[in-house]
Amino acid sequence: MTSHLYAISVDAGEPLRLARFWAELLGREVVDDPYEGVSLRPDGDPGFRIRFLPTDAPKVGQNRVHFDLTSAAPEDQRKTVDRALGEGGRHVDIGQRGDEGHVVLADPEGNEFCVIEAGNRFLAGCGLVGAVNCDGTQAAGYFWRDALGWPLVWDQDEETAIQSPRGGAKITWSGPPLMPRHGRDRVHLDLAPPAGADREAEIDRLVALGATRVGAGRHTVDDVVLADPDGTEFCVLTPR
Repeated sequence: MTSHLYAISVDAGEPLRLARFWAELLGREVVDDPYEGVSLRPDGDPGFRIRFLPTDAPKVGQNRVHFDLTSAAPEDQRKTVDRALGEGGRHVDIGQRGDEGHVVLADPEGNEFCVIEAGNRFLAGCGLVGAVNCDGTQAAGYFWRDALGWPLVWDQDEETAIQSPRGGAKITWSGPPLMPRHGRDRVHLDLAPPAGADREAEIDRLVALGATRVGAGRHTVDDVVLADPDGTEFCVLTPR
């Protein structure tokens, strides 16, 4: 039994407003989420939802997970940046030198994301959301390979990446050194076991792979929160 990647979830002070920002940027539809909050529909198979969950906690520090958006041509990168700025996004400085090809932005609640330059071969064919970029080690990449059953598509110099056998966005880990933690992870992965599955058995499998139990109900009412080998939180939802 292997869980599937149900959603990338974002804690938000104003979930609907943030969902509408990302819907305009990505061209997706805002819908009520079957579990909790609001979400954007997947952009096809094997897509995942992007889910927005209410929180009163302010954002502190840089997120450990962010989206890399792709560009088919140089003018597409400019249009994506302009669209983001027009919807309430802004440029942010996370230590970039200024000569990189990608553009670093933040959404209206400060969640960082990158708009990658055209011609990036690594993300070619992955879709507009080319990657879910995670701050993490090689051990985390290996854990998620086994947790999701997705093969490694990159494993070099402590950097790793996995991708569904059916294609779509990659999940990448940038290697050490890791960024400092700032409390609860504001952006996290949500896993959903198959319908009718034993969630406790799936949690036991993930723990055997290297996860640790963190608690329950930290993001949604019925979630179980685990942490991967780097301590990055993720949730296991109730099978449906």
